Amino acid sequence: MDQGNNSGVTEFVLHGLSGSREIQLFYFAFFTLFYSSIVLGNLLLVLTIISEPALHTPMYFLLSNLSFIDVCLSSFATPKMIVDFLLEHKTISFEGCMAQIFFLHVFGAGEMMLLVAMAYDRYVAICRPLHYAAIMSVRKCTGLVVGCWAIGVLHSVSQLVFTVNLPFCGPNKVDSFFCDLPLVIRLACTDTYVLQILMLSDSGLIAMSSFVLLLISYVVILVTVRRRSSVGMAKARATLTAHVTVVTLFFGPCIFIYGWPFGNFPADKVLSVFYTVFTPLLNPLIYALRNKEVLSAMRKLKSRQVSS
Repeated sequence: MDQGNNSGVTEFVLHGLSGSREIQLFYFAFFTLFYSSIVLGNLLLVLTIISEPALHTPMYFLLSNLSFIDVCLSSFATPKMIVDFLLEHKTISFEGCMAQIFFLHVFGAGEMMLLVAMAYDRYVAICRPLHYAAIMSVRKCTGLVVGCWAIGVLHSVSQLVFTVNLPFCGPNKVDSFFCDLPLVIRLACTDTYVLQILMLSDSGLIAMSSFVLLLISYVVILVTVRRRSSVGMAKARATLTAHVTVVTLFFGPCIFIYGWPFGNFPADKVLSVFYTVFTPLLNPLIYALRNKEVLSAMRKLKSRQVSS
């Protein structure tokens, strides 16, 4: 789509992941299987936690919300990406592009905040076990989840309010499989230096500050765990290892992409796939397959379904 300097862009062209027809067909099969696994795996984890009374604890309540956000995070762009593998011309409307940016930052920031809330839950459970029930009440957990969503919405609105009113007159090619904010604002027909600074201070800061906060909390927890050698601490250590793995896999790509908004690195596209597609599948695998309580609850759920 080649429009004049005075005309507005009504759609964007997505480059996708590859220009090879054979590779795109392989990607279609691969990501269809991957996305189906994400949705089924995370929804199964949510259903298991809801159906098993023994899992009605703050930790699993937060985990079920993490699975729900993972489904949302993987769904804002992945279904379109899968369909686009079969199309020669990959386009998205201006409104659709802005919607992708909005939902990416809602779910992305929401997940960051939820991981912080989960770290806080583990801190209270390990460092202040006698006060855990009083501190992590149902009201407190609900408030944490609502706060995570609220921060996600506010963060996304603050990003979009600057972007939606930018003048776009061409070019309109986005070198990714979805509308990523750093790539889209570079297409504006105006100087976006100040806007990129604002994006750095918003997206980059929220990712980096959350990551640093998580690292500090994990160091405090690890120091506490090392001072104790009970069976309960061994279980806490295993849970903490899962949290650290998820945090590293999720925050690493986000910080790389949004911490340096002025660059355009070839690895950005791969990293975008990683935190929007791969990480949402790893979460149920890490938390479920390594957790005896969840596996036991899944077996009970399966037996109930068979008997009914």
